[in-house]
Amino acid sequence: MSEPKVFLLPDLGEGLTEAELVNWLVSVGDEIRVDQPIAEVETAKSMVEVPSPYAGTVTVLHGEPGQTLDVGKPLISVLPVGSVVEPVETKPAETVAAEAYREEEKAGSGNVLIGYGTPGGGGAARRTRAPRSVVSPVVEPVETPDVDLSLLRTRVPGKLGAVISPLVRRMAREHGVDLGNIHGSGDSGLIMRRDVEAIISAPVAEVSTGSTTERPVVEPVVTQGAVDSRTGLGISSRTPVKGVRKVVSANMSRSRAEIPEATVWVDVDATALVELRAGLKRSDPHNTPGLLAFIARFVTAGLKRFPDLNTRIETAADGAQEIVGFAGINLGFAAQTDRGLMVPSIRNADKLSARELDTEIRRLTAVAREGKATPEQLGSGTFTLNNYGVFGVDGSAAIINHPEVAILGVGRIIDKPWVVDGELTVRKVTELTLTFDHRVCDGGTAAGFLRFVADAIENPASVLADI
Repeated sequence: MSEPKVFLLPDLGEGLTEAELVNWLVSVGDEIRVDQPIAEVETAKSMVEVPSPYAGTVTVLHGEPGQTLDVGKPLISVLPVGSVVEPVETKPAETVAAEAYREEEKAGSGNVLIGYGTPGGGGAARRTRAPRSVVSPVVEPVETPDVDLSLLRTRVPGKLGAVISPLVRRMAREHGVDLGNIHGSGDSGLIMRRDVEAIISAPVAEVSTGSTTERPVVEPVVTQGAVDSRTGLGISSRTPVKGVRKVVSANMSRSRAEIPEATVWVDVDATALVELRAGLKRSDPHNTPGLLAFIARFVTAGLKRFPDLNTRIETAADGAQEIVGFAGINLGFAAQTDRGLMVPSIRNADKLSARELDTEIRRLTAVAREGKATPEQLGSGTFTLNNYGVFGVDGSAAIINHPEVAILGVGRIIDKPWVVDGELTVRKVTELTLTFDHRVCDGGTAAGFLRFVADAIENPASVLADI
């Protein structure tokens, strides 16, 4: 008798220990093939389709939608193709899961999100799948050098290159990249995610990725008759802290606990910048950068002059700390979405013009709001720009986006009385607020950076000529 193969929830390559089961893509009794998507799970701020490493008949679905599952715990049980079912005593799920885990370890799978080369998946040479309308963010699995690459790589001429990860193929498919024309930078020409990203980042026309599925919003659970013992008031609802909100909560708590932060701020006369943009818009109404893109350009120029704010602190096991500097700037910006606050980052923002920054801000905002942002897009920033002025507020002592060391906030631009050349007049005024990690620099550095950005906003034409 052949026993069901138990597929454990894999390491999704984000360093996380759990994931929320969003939706099953198969049912008990379904015949599935190797690499077929079986479930949608959400980790941090990304939605991921999990492929099956086994072909056969689904016997057990270990979990319900909305349930949080730990990495390494059973996800699905599959009876391999050609198995004969005989009435024998069934082993406990824990025993089956443990045996399956050991078998995957022997095969060198490392229990990661790779559906190839693991036991139970033999005989699937053409790993094709029907196109789906749901587009999920791409997460590349952890590479496992012990796996026999001859078993993992299957090349279909004109369609697939030398690829281990089905998720790399999904990234290629979503962006219209032909893997058959790529020679990978990995071992023996293995196509890596960086190879596909290099092609995607080339200046080509945008490719439509199809429709998306909205992530359901966590609704509060209405309670009847419950009374809070501390206040004596009735409890109207209880809302689970999970998914995006749970990750944001953990990150903010860690930031406050670990970072000795300080805040400086300044009022800025933005009249010249507003007038500069208005003039550009009159001459080119369809290709004028937004105000945030200009400010982003000033920020990257300021970080080049004050690189201490574009760093990260790393703490070793023995408690020793290092300040890590970067040869470039990945500028994150806060974007409010239906699924919570997200901070996508613009890679190498210091190399982009204001117009190019505007294009990236709009693109990444749309990606985040559609739920398609990848962990790399959401977790690779080195400095964050937060435009809370869109909410109609003037200032905020924002929490630093750990593990970064600083965040700059921009308030609303409103008419205020201002003194110009000794005369009182009405100007367009905004407030800039910089929160920084006092471990990486002192107030002089923070004030110098803040003043540089403020001066750039007040005299944009002269500053843009120099940067």
